[in-house]
Amino acid sequence: MRILTIFTRFGTEKYATAEHELDRLFETLLPDVARDVVVVDTAITAGIVERNGRRTLLGSDNEAWEFSAIDTAINFLGERVWTYDLVNVATSAFRQLYVGYLERFTPAVLDSLQGRPVCLGHIDCYNEPIRVLDYVSQHWFRTSCFFVPPGEFGILQSVKTAGHRDRWFSGDPARPFREDAPLSLGYQRLLTDWLTGTDIGQGATWHSAMVLDSAGVALFERKALTILNEHLLAIRLRAAGCRVIDVTWLSSRVKSLNELDWDTPWWQQIAERSVDAVHVTPGAAPAVR
Repeated sequence: MRILTIFTRFGTEKYATAEHELDRLFETLLPDVARDVVVVDTAITAGIVERNGRRTLLGSDNEAWEFSAIDTAINFLGERVWTYDLVNVATSAFRQLYVGYLERFTPAVLDSLQGRPVCLGHIDCYNEPIRVLDYVSQHWFRTSCFFVPPGEFGILQSVKTAGHRDRWFSGDPARPFREDAPLSLGYQRLLTDWLTGTDIGQGATWHSAMVLDSAGVALFERKALTILNEHLLAIRLRAAGCRVIDVTWLSSRVKSLNELDWDTPWWQQIAERSVDAVHVTPGAAPAVR
């Protein structure tokens, strides 16, 4: 199996050992795969910085954080992406928050994806659906580490779906979203609560909680855009016919692939996890206003 890793970072100060930790994860779980690595650093001027064997370091703009980096890799690779069996995308923060799913990316699990239009990662969800743009959604996959076939990856062309801040934000920390922002009030509340360190009803808080004031509103907007891009990536892949599969759920079922229903709904997948199961009910669509 040939795997391409796109590893995104902003310098090496904050997560200095992250790339080496990802390398060790592959060496431990997937020692026999042929793996190339494209490291995209959004703290470096755009362009090819260096090549060293199977590792290439690229610079990139940082307009949309890791999503700018992924776009840089997509443009750099072009049709070469088709020479791989799977594309792995990981960020330097891949070991933050819940990491129990990482050990589930085994050879048997990845082999089961061959020829299937699926995106494999850790499914996250809200307790109730949200609305963003014209879409209603309740779940997404964690973009800090996931695997996707090159065909599904190539469909995207760009992962910066949310666009510019002006579409979403007011600049006012008291009311950070525009009155006409195309997302439901419930989603606005979830984004605000999560980024300011409030538990959104699932027993967890963000590892880098911020203060939403005049000094912090710009950072709030950029992180909120990242979350929007993450959720919209899952929506776009699903709309293109790519199933989102939870790796913990799949890892306990690879021995009975002939009986596996790849169309199992997301809420059933996370409820049937062998560990860290989550039970939610898919709800009705909220209004934007």
